[in-house]
Amino acid sequence: MKSILMIGMGRFGSHLCKNLADLDNEIMIVDSQEERLEDLLPYVTSAKIGDCTSEKVLESLGVSNFDLCVVSVGNNFQNSLEITSLLKEMGAKRVISKADRDIQAKFLLRNGADEVIFPDRDIARKLAVRLSADEIFDYISLQDGYSIYEIASMPEWIGKSIKEINFRVTYNLSIIGIKVNDHIQLNPNAEHVFKENEHLMVIGHENDMKKVIQKHNKKRVFE
Repeated sequence: MKSILMIGMGRFGSHLCKNLADLDNEIMIVDSQEERLEDLLPYVTSAKIGDCTSEKVLESLGVSNFDLCVVSVGNNFQNSLEITSLLKEMGAKRVISKADRDIQAKFLLRNGADEVIFPDRDIARKLAVRLSADEIFDYISLQDGYSIYEIASMPEWIGKSIKEINFRVTYNLSIIGIKVNDHIQLNPNAEHVFKENEHLMVIGHENDMKKVIQKHNKKRVFE
C-alpha cells in the first residue's frame, strides 16, 4: 500500500484513481474543478479543490509526505510542466507525469519527472496488436521489442506436447503459462499437450511472434 497524490482528475486520472483504490492505496486527489472530484470521494482518503500551478496550493498538500505523485493534467501542457517542476522542488519522492507526445516527455523529464506515461498511445498500440491478429487476445509490452502475449494454441499444435514441438527452439519464444478460462498454470512442463480450449502466455520478441502469426495465416489461406 502506498500514499499517492493525484493531480488532475480527468478521464485518465479518474480511472487510475479507482484502480489504485481497489489495490488499497491511500489517495489524495486535487483538481481545480469541484465536479471532477465528487464521484471519486468514496475511493479516496481526501480531496481538495485547487490550482496546483500555485506554489501555495502545493505547499499546503505536503507533497514530500507522499510515496508517489501523479500529474495527469488535461490538455494544458504548460500547467503539467510547471506542476511537475514544483513538485520536485518541494521534495516529492517520485513524480509520474502524463504526456501526449515525445517532445512533451523530454521537457517533463528535464524538469523533474521520474517517469512519463503515454496512456492514449499505449492503449492504441496494445489495441492495434490485438486487432491485427485474431490469435492474440492480450498483449503486455516490455522493453527493447519484447512482450508477453496471450495467444490461442495453433491448430497444428493441438495434440502435441511442448517437447514434441520443441517450442522454444522452433519459435524462439518461451511459454510462461497456460490459461484455461480464468485459471493460469505457470511454467508448464515440457510434457504438456496443447488443447483447443486453452490460451498460451508467451514471452519473446515481437519479430518472432509475427513469424508465428504469419506462418499460421499463410497455412490458413492455402487450406
